[in-house]
Amino acid sequence: MNKRSSPHKRLSTQFLDRWSPRAFLPDSLSDDEIATLFEAARWSPSCYNEQPWRFVFARTENDRNNFLSTFVKANQSWTDKAPLLVLVIASNRFSKNDQPNRWAEFDTGTAWMSLAIQAENLGLACHAMGGFDAEKSLSLWQADPEKHTALCMVAIGRQAPASMLEATLAERELPSDRQPQSFFVFESKLATEEK
Repeated sequence: MNKRSSPHKRLSTQFLDRWSPRAFLPDSLSDDEIATLFEAARWSPSCYNEQPWRFVFARTENDRNNFLSTFVKANQSWTDKAPLLVLVIASNRFSKNDQPNRWAEFDTGTAWMSLAIQAENLGLACHAMGGFDAEKSLSLWQADPEKHTALCMVAIGRQAPASMLEATLAERELPSDRQPQSFFVFESKLATEEK
């Protein structure tokens, strides 16, 4: 278990325990585990309840190899062991009127985080990555690039020891630190006039 800590005592440990390892055991995930991951994503909030996320997963060797063919070489070197690969897509037009949905990617990111936290709760590791050919991945799914945006690929499975990775990756196999809140949180200081 990760030993990161937070000065905020009320913060749930699920946020501290979650990180993005690269070492995976090749053990298959059960149908129930897979369904539970996507059920967590299903309950994410979205603008007008549009639920614009689309998840395409690969678990057979053939399908995983198709997904792997879209990854940059650096990601291919460690994702080949992950038993489940997931393409995360935003459907970027509203279904009710075919107008652009400018919140689609934001909402899809929320669904991805729900999936990631659920993976942690199931004792699984997951690692999202942007190093892949988005256009090729959409073509594998036969998705219309005018209506869909491929956002990331995710490797999911049970975490393996770092020693299973090549040396340069093994030395990086630990949780990343985070910026302090002062780096990204700002209280509004707009002047207000008393009436």
